[in-house]
Amino acid sequence: MQDPLIFDGHNDVLLRLHQGDVSAGLDGFQGAGGRHIDLEKARTGGFGGGFFAIYVPGEHSHTNDMDEMLKPSYDLPLPPQVEWDIASKVALSQASSLIKLERDGALKICRTTTEIQDCMTHGLMAAVMHMEGAEAIDPDFHTLDVLYQAGLRSLGPVWSRPTIFAHGVPFRFPSTPDTGPGLTDDGVRLIRKCNDLGVMVDLSHLNEAGFWDVAQISTKPLVATHSNAYELCPHSRNLTNHQLHAIRDSDGMVGLNFAVAFLRSDGRMIEDTPISAMLTHLDYLIENLGEDRVGLGSDFDGAVVPAGIKTIAGLPNLRSAMRNHGYDDPLIKKLCHQNWLRVLDLTWT
Repeated sequence: MQDPLIFDGHNDVLLRLHQGDVSAGLDGFQGAGGRHIDLEKARTGGFGGGFFAIYVPGEHSHTNDMDEMLKPSYDLPLPPQVEWDIASKVALSQASSLIKLERDGALKICRTTTEIQDCMTHGLMAAVMHMEGAEAIDPDFHTLDVLYQAGLRSLGPVWSRPTIFAHGVPFRFPSTPDTGPGLTDDGVRLIRKCNDLGVMVDLSHLNEAGFWDVAQISTKPLVATHSNAYELCPHSRNLTNHQLHAIRDSDGMVGLNFAVAFLRSDGRMIEDTPISAMLTHLDYLIENLGEDRVGLGSDFDGAVVPAGIKTIAGLPNLRSAMRNHGYDDPLIKKLCHQNWLRVLDLTWT
């Protein structure tokens, strides 16, 4: 059940390495010392690669957040905006970690879909350098130009806290994603710059007003790398039907987020969540987007995922569940990696 290989829309490996001893972390990643993702688990699970997020954690501790997200309702306060001089150092450190992994032969930073396909053919993990929250990008885009040359090909203007470009959604349940103002003037410029460079714009974490601003401005398909359906889980992080249909009409796509709080109808971060909850969201996304516009966006190493998956070594359980649910092989292949390659082809050219 390791076939087809899975190309995934989001992981937080670089944050995990940044928060630990980087040299030990790199060794652990290449052995079996990782949490959700390392090379040994990748081989077991048939993990072909995905989007490796650069994320600036800030000073806020998330220790108590998980306890709050066990409650029937919650509204976690957003941490303050992180200034560029702090964020840029963290971003460069995490980009450096990804480059070191490439240098050591653990993966390849891919800039084209041909490179991704070549990696998957030859058993080398394919990595797209992604930025989750653009705190490290200055308004003159000097940092963006440098990171683009290093391989950055996907960018979300925000994590949940605000940036100089946009406003994110809080971790709030129940809540719609309509939580604040849209893009700033610099945010409008950022979207156009990403379009010009061929950097995919990620709408996950962006609030609804910002989503519609991007939909109006962008010339590329609308993509949410790790988001789910609001109608099934009324969480601010999830996408309404109106948003899903706009993504469909742009020929974009959505990557299913494995984080249980965005899967469950009660919005609670409970690991004992069945894989069937993932299939319910996949069914809904396919119904509203079409089978060519849905993929996987796990949030591995950054979220609590269903116990039946646990780590990327558990991905065969997801494939088996898809088959038992009635998905045929061509559809499973689309969901596992073909749809990501399709939308990246449209975005990067």
